[in-house]
Amino acid sequence: MSRSPSLPDRPNREIDPDMPDEQRFEALRAHFEDIVDVHAQLSDQLEAAEQRRQELREQADRVERENDTLKSSSLYVATVEDVFDDKDEVVVKQHGNNQEVLTEVSPRMGDRVEAGDRVAVNDSFGIQSILDAETDARAQAMEIQESPDVGYEDIGGIDEQVREVREAVEQPLIEPEVFETVGIEPPSGVLLYGPPGTGKTMLAKAVANQTDATFIKMAGSELVRKFIGEGSRLVRDLFEMAREREPAIIFIDEIDAIASRRTESKTSGDAEVQRTMMQLLSEMDGFEARGEIRIIAATNRYDMLDRAILRPGRFDRLIEVPEPTHEGRTQILEIHTRGMSIDDDVDFEELADETDGYSGAELESLTTEAGMFAIRSDRTDVRMVDFEEALEKIEDDDGADVISSAGYFYD
Repeated sequence: MSRSPSLPDRPNREIDPDMPDEQRFEALRAHFEDIVDVHAQLSDQLEAAEQRRQELREQADRVERENDTLKSSSLYVATVEDVFDDKDEVVVKQHGNNQEVLTEVSPRMGDRVEAGDRVAVNDSFGIQSILDAETDARAQAMEIQESPDVGYEDIGGIDEQVREVREAVEQPLIEPEVFETVGIEPPSGVLLYGPPGTGKTMLAKAVANQTDATFIKMAGSELVRKFIGEGSRLVRDLFEMAREREPAIIFIDEIDAIASRRTESKTSGDAEVQRTMMQLLSEMDGFEARGEIRIIAATNRYDMLDRAILRPGRFDRLIEVPEPTHEGRTQILEIHTRGMSIDDDVDFEELADETDGYSGAELESLTTEAGMFAIRSDRTDVRMVDFEEALEKIEDDDGADVISSAGYFYD
């Protein structure tokens, strides 16, 4: 505990009556200066004491609030299921169990509460406050705040697929009046399918880069949850977030993880995956203003998808993204070498002939390996011999066998 500061000495004003007037005047002046000095010291001490008293008062208030909190019981989160017409009684269901309770509410709270609200209740199920709407934190984390750094010019070999995606996703968001004039509804969803590495995800990123719409990306495997109902809840939160931030684009990668063909399996895991898929189908059917929310999905296993998700009205446009042709491979090699120092002896046409069956991702890996061989040779320019050595290395690597699209996922 801090000790109070000592008071300054009181000034002494004893003056000899026989003292001449000039000396008496000087003595009074000195005494006045002492009084002013003592007054200043006392003022500083008084101000410090007032400040200390305010700090102690705030500390006492805080301790009192903490004490009241410790003595009070915790509140529970519940959902209002129904509000009666007179608004003095409501039905609430506490989170964590299926118990529904009829409870009375005050007139002040009855005018504010509505069915579906999240509320805080006490041990007697009395509503104490109305909580904000709940949104799964994982759904919030999936929203892309900044547009991906990928443009249509960075995608090669699939010009026709780019055109179709732009017509189905980008144009309805930028020029909705065109579809209104023609009198048609734009495609509600686009499914991209094809072998790995052919540019499906890059297409979705390019759309997000070109539009001002909120881009929400998730993988189908992220919707497979451990506990019953978690996957369905996450799907609801994602689509609710899209409605709140429309125009929006939802990109579902690896959709086969939750939309595979349904079987007769009775395991709890398969049942939870099917419940998640049914929730996804319900959300896709529930859109009214389809011009404001677009859906893009991608899969490597088109043959595994359930027919229910492929019907018109959910995915109206099914776009195959195949392996690049000879012309496409040449274009992809030129794209991935734009920032490289390429020697004049490099022949992209010849490289395209030697890389038959390669995907766009594998061609990008080829250019990277060629650059590594140039660095190994203490050179800054990449030559044809570097590409040949890189091609030989990739073909000799057992983990990078080239699998053509023929027979990859088609029957």
